[in-house]
Amino acid sequence: MGKSRASSLPRSFGSDYSAGMSQIIYKIAPEALWREAQKNGRFTGAPIDIADGFIHFSTAAQVRETAAKHFAGQTGLLLIAIDGKKLGGALKYEVSRGGALFPHLYAPLALDAVLWVK
Repeated sequence: MGKSRASSLPRSFGSDYSAGMSQIIYKIAPEALWREAQKNGRFTGAPIDIADGFIHFSTAAQVRETAAKHFAGQTGLLLIAIDGKKLGGALKYEVSRGGALFPHLYAPLALDAVLWVK
């Protein structure tokens, strides 16, 4: 059996590759953390993001599984839609869970990239 496309690719891709990926990405965050970001004018991430050195995002196809895997049973969460085109080269798609490419932001999230919050 051959390698999957994701497993045959390098772990990280720059903005050239990312240009072909979905341009709307999603972040699930506790409401209190998001309100703090609004006061500060930027989102620097949840504790896991800070520990990993990048902000974790999901594509539309990944966000439900991300919610089930990492946020099950939690309340007070927000779904934040981001315009990935506004993030430039700091946004990288990297191999993660199951060999899928996940969007990771290696910079604080500027709030002007936010499309909506629910």
